[in-house]
Amino acid sequence: MRRPDLSSVIAATAQWLVRAYPPATGTLNAVLAEAQARQAATVAAWLRYPTSMDAALVAIAGPGGSGRLDWLVGADSTELAEEDYAWRTWVDEIVASWAASLLTRPDLAAAAVAAVTGSEHTAQAGDVDFRRLTAPDELDRRAAPLLRHPDLLAPVARLHRAQLLERLRAGAVDPG
Repeated sequence: MRRPDLSSVIAATAQWLVRAYPPATGTLNAVLAEAQARQAATVAAWLRYPTSMDAALVAIAGPGGSGRLDWLVGADSTELAEEDYAWRTWVDEIVASWAASLLTRPDLAAAAVAAVTGSEHTAQAGDVDFRRLTAPDELDRRAAPLLRHPDLLAPVARLHRAQLLERLRAGAVDPG
């Protein structure tokens, strides 16, 4: 069976989150914030596109891009360089919204990780550790204060949180 490839969606959505909510200064902080954003985007993408067929369809149709998200956070995306425009087309608004919810709500993060455990994605990826998402330590929290701030992420998280909760309930995981 071919492994579902959501790497472009995950990478672009994580990149958008880190650019919209920059880490604290320093290389280590940037790396830790990126790891948290990538873990959140991975779990959100695996929930959103649970099968190889779903992943294949999004690869064909495209995820929609960051336009609405950019507008929502007040980013000026009208004069983007071509290389910035290209990766932004792979941002998935729903994945970003779900990832924002997971980053700001530990109960949802734990439920989402439980929901993807044993999925087609984890079967293909092997043993995956989402500790930076579900149990961030003090270093993780200091590295990404904006990325973990519930009030700042609320506009993005609210966009599609109801769908996330519905997906988690459908997966028989109680999101709290």
